[in-house]
Amino acid sequence: MSDEAKLNIIVMAEDDADDRLLVKDAMAECKWQGELRFVENGEELLEYLQHRGKYGQMAKSPRPGLILLDLNMPKMDGREALKALKADADLRLIPVVVLTTSRADTDIEGIYGLGANSFISKPVRFEALVSVLRVLGQYWFNTVELPVPK
Repeated sequence: MSDEAKLNIIVMAEDDADDRLLVKDAMAECKWQGELRFVENGEELLEYLQHRGKYGQMAKSPRPGLILLDLNMPKMDGREALKALKADADLRLIPVVVLTTSRADTDIEGIYGLGANSFISKPVRFEALVSVLRVLGQYWFNTVELPVPK
């Protein structure tokens, strides 16, 4: 596996500043040994992943090992972003975990239909969020084997 593939980088697409802060604090609490980066909507996520706009230099936007994706965001929501990710041959292998407040069966079914790797409803309690993020980090970066990026 290449050094790039071993990077513990998570990119989270989340428009709510309070939720970004909670996730950042929860990652610190579970002693995440990687890098957490934020974008505010699906459009910015694609710019980051495709090295466009302010992310034009690859050093500013290293390939993540995992994407955390909110569903309800301005400009381009999580559903549209997921559809675009999975249609892109260079990006479709990056695991995408939808982390959202929704618990609707239609959202869950639709998200898996678009190719998401997991669907998690955001925990209400901070301790539960820490637990979820600890498990996510362990699973996606220490347990599973992922394809080497090309």
